[in-house]
Amino acid sequence: MSSDLRFDGRVAVVTGAGGGLGRQYALMLAARGAHVVVNDIGGSVGGDGSHEGPAAGVVREILDGGGSAIANTDSVSSPDSAEAIVQCALDKFGTIDILINNAGILRDSTFYKLSPENIDAVLDVHLRGTFFVSLYAWRVMRDKSYGRIINTSSNSGLIGNFGQSNYGAAKLGVVGLTRVLAAEGQRFNINVNAIAPAALTRMTESVIEGDTARILDPAYVAPAVAWLAHEDCQTSGEVISAGGGRIARYFIGLTPGYFAGNLSAEDVRDHWDKVVDETGYIVPARPSEEMDLIMKNWP
Repeated sequence: MSSDLRFDGRVAVVTGAGGGLGRQYALMLAARGAHVVVNDIGGSVGGDGSHEGPAAGVVREILDGGGSAIANTDSVSSPDSAEAIVQCALDKFGTIDILINNAGILRDSTFYKLSPENIDAVLDVHLRGTFFVSLYAWRVMRDKSYGRIINTSSNSGLIGNFGQSNYGAAKLGVVGLTRVLAAEGQRFNINVNAIAPAALTRMTESVIEGDTARILDPAYVAPAVAWLAHEDCQTSGEVISAGGGRIARYFIGLTPGYFAGNLSAEDVRDHWDKVVDETGYIVPARPSEEMDLIMKNWP
């Protein structure tokens, strides 16, 4: 029988951990021995306001269960406050081993009505926030040659969803960042993956109800995140779908396509079916693999 996955002595930072998914991640890691920085500004779904209550409440749950945790209410969305989140882990627990970038807000709107303010606000939290907190954690992890980072993407970015151009753009940007950091972290034993969760949270409760709400309990996502955060997990650069007790892999595929040495617009038109035919697709691990596919067609 395999042993339980433990995090004894590990230090984890979970952003947006005052409720929903982040709370579940923090509780699970703490229950398995990790020291946890529970970060949450305690604002609205749209990112307005702040309150120390949500983060403090989760810390109380952890401490009552015999775990180790500290609350932090700094925002992820600026370099200084993001650095303060990581510094909180260093000051209290001496290091950082695990970073779960989970903080998020919603400001949905059709593209026609989207304001610059609502573009900036969503990008600041989801994309720039992931950049900033990861950057300061990265420096610690790189120096000690160990780290696990789990970013949060969404099927709204991977597939697209009506009224979420700002959110979807940020979430696909997180995938690009994840892939680059996975490549750069390889020789420093820093694994970086993304999770695309399906769960009932404050951000989804207006569109999820009934049996679907019961099935999409955030607790069903936490086991996948715990595995990705563990030292035994050697996976890096992947996007994992999790929700309702199901774990799966998203990936970017590349079709063989159509080749002509003197390609014309008419060639593209006449062979479009072959361009989009998924038969024989590959899943490139690095940009050079696409170049290999191009070069092998040339004499």
